[in-house]
Amino acid sequence: MKLAILGIDLAKSVFHLHGADARGREVLRKRLSRAQLLPFIANLPRCVVAMEACSGAHNWAREVTRLGHTARLINPQFVKAFVKSNKNDRNDAEAICEAAARDSMRFVAVKTLAEEEAQELHRARAQLLKNLNALANQMRGFLAEHGIVAAKGVGPLHRLLPEVLERPALSALFRELLQEMAERLRLLEERRRHYDKLIARAFAQDERCQRLGQIEGIGPMTATALVAAVGNGEGFTTGRHLSAWLGLVPR
Repeated sequence: MKLAILGIDLAKSVFHLHGADARGREVLRKRLSRAQLLPFIANLPRCVVAMEACSGAHNWAREVTRLGHTARLINPQFVKAFVKSNKNDRNDAEAICEAAARDSMRFVAVKTLAEEEAQELHRARAQLLKNLNALANQMRGFLAEHGIVAAKGVGPLHRLLPEVLERPALSALFRELLQEMAERLRLLEERRRHYDKLIARAFAQDERCQRLGQIEGIGPMTATALVAAVGNGEGFTTGRHLSAWLGLVPR
């Protein structure tokens, strides 16, 4: 078996594999469980292992690389054009294999574990900020129903609450509700500050982030987010391509 490219349709439990030789002829077709996948790949001759860039793909790519193979991740939109007949897991694996064989195909850079963890940190912080703002907006809405206007922002709300809670006109029920919501708000603020410390630590430990931090207007937040998203930037041919991907105009 002269296997050159192996396409894998990733899943939670059952994986479909399609292998081809250097001429594109089918030489392998398998259906394996999660526990069977890596032992099977470990016994294959060195080849290109291609997968769609989806959930868990970077982890699988790192595992495949450790086994001595060359991992390639492809944007799912580029695989779609190679699907023959009806879309199913078996045909998807074949399409991934064919897409990876194209010389003009653009691949997604495999993230290191540190880069993936930094991106997860930023996403967790973004979700926390979303919850924080939603809670603050809800509190302002409740206060407005009682004729109390609070300025936008968490800070003004914090400053206003002690004075509002002292008002005798408030019912016991509404006062207790406000106190509970204020406690949740303080907890979310505390977690946000903790995330900021983790990001600052990641910034201090990465030399690439340190170099980005020398650019005017870029601090720990932007530097760590950029490195987590693009790594070393090797997936971009020129700086102009990276700028376009970021949404920066030439000026």
